Amino acid sequence: MQNKEELLNTIIQGDTLMELRKLPSDFIDIGITSPPYNKGEKQKGWLVKNVEYDKASDKKNENDYQQEQIEVLNELYRVIKPGGSFFYNHKTRWEKGKMIHPMEWLLKTKWNIRQEIIWDRTIAGNIRGWRFWQVDERIYWLQKPKDGNLIGEELKSKHSLMTSIWRFAPEKNNSHPAPFPLQLPLRCIYSILDDKKDCIVIDPYAGSGTTLLASKFLGYNYIGIEISKDYINQAENRLQNYQNEYNVFITEIEKHIVKETFAERKEKGKNCGKFRSQNVIELKTNKDPNIDDNLEVKLKQLEKQLFG
Repeated sequence: MQNKEELLNTIIQGDTLMELRKLPSDFIDIGITSPPYNKGEKQKGWLVKNVEYDKASDKKNENDYQQEQIEVLNELYRVIKPGGSFFYNHKTRWEKGKMIHPMEWLLKTKWNIRQEIIWDRTIAGNIRGWRFWQVDERIYWLQKPKDGNLIGEELKSKHSLMTSIWRFAPEKNNSHPAPFPLQLPLRCIYSILDDKKDCIVIDPYAGSGTTLLASKFLGYNYIGIEISKDYINQAENRLQNYQNEYNVFITEIEKHIVKETFAERKEKGKNCGKFRSQNVIELKTNKDPNIDDNLEVKLKQLEKQLFG
């Protein structure tokens, strides 16, 4: 097993499953990833090129692919702490008219599936009419139960109001063939960890480093695994120049604000049985006094690093 301290804030070059097997158990707090989707590389639409990765294969036998994903997810279950979470981005696919759904292999893993989140990408990759244009992908919030508790900890109101449909476009100006946007891992990490300290985030298919960048913005240690040296170089360049993506970071953080929590509305005798966005959501700047003290400190420290 590798030394935990030596792993922090590094990107390990190698095969995902092989490298995960070398990691210690129960030491990661949260993870986010999007593996290759096994779309066959040849498949493409009029608007989007076929997806070809630098080193990883995206045209495996489907049974072999699903078995590999089960093994990867079970290794992640081992390395993540009890009570920890993992967010797994994937999509429904079709092969010769038959739908292939991620639940087919997720239900065979050790994880408890806490929620299925819809990522509305707002754009479709194919303009043919065999099906309604697919603008959605899925994000599965997977949980490693602690002491048999399948419910887990309750999210703070400012995070749960994000709802189960997340709307943002894929990342642009990125040479990686399938990057998710920075907002996605920011939302996952911040919603779960909130103001916790000294946490570790993992992305076993690190790609161009989007999850690692989100971890750095939020002040957490990270571990990435990536087979391609080219993508590792891209990720390291982004991490060194992280201030260039500050606006994306602060825009996402400012969405996690509530005017009144459920408990506060209940105490005041206000309506608590129905979601009403005008009563709950009020976007504010990072200077607003209602922002949590710990977040205010984090933002000030980050602004000092970025702007002096």
